[in-house]
Amino acid sequence: MAHPYHHAESSARKYGGIPEDYLEIHRWFDGSKSQIANFRHRALRHHAFGVFESEHIFGVTILNSDGRKIPTRFIGEQHVREDCGGRIPSVQDWLRGIPGKSWMSVGDLRDDNYPPGEESLEAWKAAVAAGETTLGHAEWILRYRSMINKSQ
Repeated sequence: MAHPYHHAESSARKYGGIPEDYLEIHRWFDGSKSQIANFRHRALRHHAFGVFESEHIFGVTILNSDGRKIPTRFIGEQHVREDCGGRIPSVQDWLRGIPGKSWMSVGDLRDDNYPPGEESLEAWKAAVAAGETTLGHAEWILRYRSMINKSQ
């Protein structure tokens, strides 16, 4: 749908009340259009996590003008389904399409990145490649700190 108001009209037809009862929720889902004005904005809120976030922000239910309590999650699911071909994607569905870029990595294997210690640079690179450490930041830092403490 092109506009949050159209989603709100759809909610009013489905759940009763008037479009204004639902407009703030639908505006929240489409608020990411302020950052990217094409379908890609949906990657930020149009998924299962976004539906549950809307419930956290707007409450478990809303009271429409007909006096009916409507689960916020139902309204969010309706919005996402209307924009995503009848399905509710996961965050992973959206993110797996993003190509990896070098700047997205937390760290790298530059020679000056590994913590000093007993192990060689080659041993550190092998540990990273084997998945035994996260670019040296976990086990290697702890080992480095313990070495420092011993020398003091």
